[in-house]
Amino acid sequence: MKTVIMGAGAMGSLFGGLLALAGEEVWLVDIWKEHIDTLRSKGLVLEEKGKAQPIPIHATTEVASVGKADLVLIFVKTYHTEKAVSDARVLQKESTVFLTLQNGLGNEETICKEMERKKVLLGVTGQGATLLGPGHIRHAGWGKTYIGELDHQITDRAIWVAQSFCDAGIETEVSSNIHDHVWGKLLVNVGVNALTALTGFSNGQLLDYPETTRLMERLVLEAAEVARKKGVHIEEDPIEKVRKAIEATRENRSSMGQDFDHRRKTEIDAINGAVVREAQSLGIPVPFNQAVTDLVKAIEKSF
Repeated sequence: MKTVIMGAGAMGSLFGGLLALAGEEVWLVDIWKEHIDTLRSKGLVLEEKGKAQPIPIHATTEVASVGKADLVLIFVKTYHTEKAVSDARVLQKESTVFLTLQNGLGNEETICKEMERKKVLLGVTGQGATLLGPGHIRHAGWGKTYIGELDHQITDRAIWVAQSFCDAGIETEVSSNIHDHVWGKLLVNVGVNALTALTGFSNGQLLDYPETTRLMERLVLEAAEVARKKGVHIEEDPIEKVRKAIEATRENRSSMGQDFDHRRKTEIDAINGAVVREAQSLGIPVPFNQAVTDLVKAIEKSF
């Protein structure tokens, strides 16, 4: 399987590195030239459980140079999705599959504006990674990955992608209810990302203080209420779900936390901001999500 990953940040590099280790042909595509140059000259350094491993991997800033792909994995920030998918058009052949494992809401709609719906798979992942520098990441969280068809059918191609991930040590399951999983992952992001960005904490530190634990719970309960009003099925207690995710990624710094560390624009509009928008359309008050959205957006303006 030839996999091209659009967005070679922490998560894109993690998936690329693990797939490459399993013997897959992988190309990382990103606009960060220093990162790409390091990947090309020295490979990817993957830290995992105290050990650092160099992984030879293909990398480029020019997607048109890659050729055709079997799988295109979208891992860019949500606000770059439209351009990334447009650029990735040159990769497609008849059987090419486009899979998003991005955070938040809205990626499916954005991708399907650029690509035929029949080519698109949706997914979420519980894996966690931290970008330590050009060409250097830390695998800092382990969790299940779910992928699925937009029409909720179980297909051979979804099974094929899931098996390729499993062979690379990425525990993956095909779901017939992938949209429920997207909301389930959103609950985790809602409870973790903005708080870690605003406090400077690692994921696990949120549970070390009663103040941040209370805030996490309020954010999650508001989002869960919105999900239920939209008809989303939530299998387990949302607070317990988020606690488990935090413990599984305890040493990780969330993607939004890393964005704050580097004074970059965040995905707040696709996470807590998305909860606010959905709540407004339903007439549900979500004051905690509104507050953290406003705080993150205000701080962003100083970057």
